[in-house]
Amino acid sequence: MRLRYGMVAALALTVSLAALQAAQAEIKIGITVSASGPGAALGQPEMKAVGALPSEVAGEKVTYIALDDESDGTKSAQNMRKLITDEKVDAMIGSSLTPTSLPLVDIAFESKTPLMTIAASGALVAPMDDKRKWIFKVVPNDALMAKAIADFIAKKGVKTLGYLGVSDAYGEGYYNELSKLLPQHNITLTTHEVYARSDTSVTGQVLKIISTKPDAVFIASAGTPAVLPQKALRERGYTGPIYQTHGVATEEFIKLGGKDVEGVIFSGEPFTIANDLEESSPFRKVANDYLTRFEKANGSKGNIFGAHLFDSFVLLQNAIPNALKAAKPGTPEFRAALRDELEKTKNVYLNNGLSNMTPTDHNGYDPSSVFFIKVENGAFHLAK
Repeated sequence: MRLRYGMVAALALTVSLAALQAAQAEIKIGITVSASGPGAALGQPEMKAVGALPSEVAGEKVTYIALDDESDGTKSAQNMRKLITDEKVDAMIGSSLTPTSLPLVDIAFESKTPLMTIAASGALVAPMDDKRKWIFKVVPNDALMAKAIADFIAKKGVKTLGYLGVSDAYGEGYYNELSKLLPQHNITLTTHEVYARSDTSVTGQVLKIISTKPDAVFIASAGTPAVLPQKALRERGYTGPIYQTHGVATEEFIKLGGKDVEGVIFSGEPFTIANDLEESSPFRKVANDYLTRFEKANGSKGNIFGAHLFDSFVLLQNAIPNALKAAKPGTPEFRAALRDELEKTKNVYLNNGLSNMTPTDHNGYDPSSVFFIKVENGAFHLAK
């Protein structure tokens, strides 16, 4: 009987150890997005996209812990530290805005935790250094998008361009890029006006822009706050071309802007005009997969901001199998292996473009990932 008991006890211990090992193998992903505050137009669809993510990858359970940082950089940093310390996450996704993402760079470096940022500024991943080697960015860099739209504007014969952008790193990033690129096309920036995302009026800025009589106006903003300057320009009688950034690629922008946003053109991601691409395009397949999963999880249609978060996990999903061969989840070795595998990303089609990472490029897109998009008859279409 004792021998039998010992065998049963040993079997029970083996089962318990196996269960413990299985629990330790769980992959945890921390998420912080701006689901409230000025960045809510971005953060809310990103938060909803969490429900569209797979619960298992490479045979291992994946758990997501998502927090709202309220569009506040201090809060986003607190969220990330909490998720790393209390939840022992293997990777982070976030945040929605450049100002709420910049504080996370130091934390990612200090904790050696891969961070998939879903903000726009190229400053998050360039120039590459010891800190930024832990950061990977799914949104195309503003430098790539700015060069594309600058070339497009030049081909339209524009010689003077008014500028109005949000007064944070996103707006300033675009201004800095354009101020370098436009002189190469003999285009003069007539203004450098700014406004806060939470502002309710830009009348003063718009009047200054109109007074310079520019051939066209460029607005560097994102989400619904990008509607305010567009409407103000039209209401004040400006009839010239208006260009914006890929941050406006949401149905809410069109619904809120109405006739005032008709004709706006911007350089953007393939997701926004996937239906205008050929049936055989890999970008159509990627977009359909995301939209199907998002609708199943939420009963509504996903947008480009939700696609940012979805694509971030697609990159992680691509890296996880090989990282698991190197170490177990929940360990520093696994986080390091994830970072190394993310850096090896090759030819992965995303809603945001074709991703090819390198040790010096953690954004991974080239001009083939950029499409010119126009608001036409109340919808986004491939600009002709």
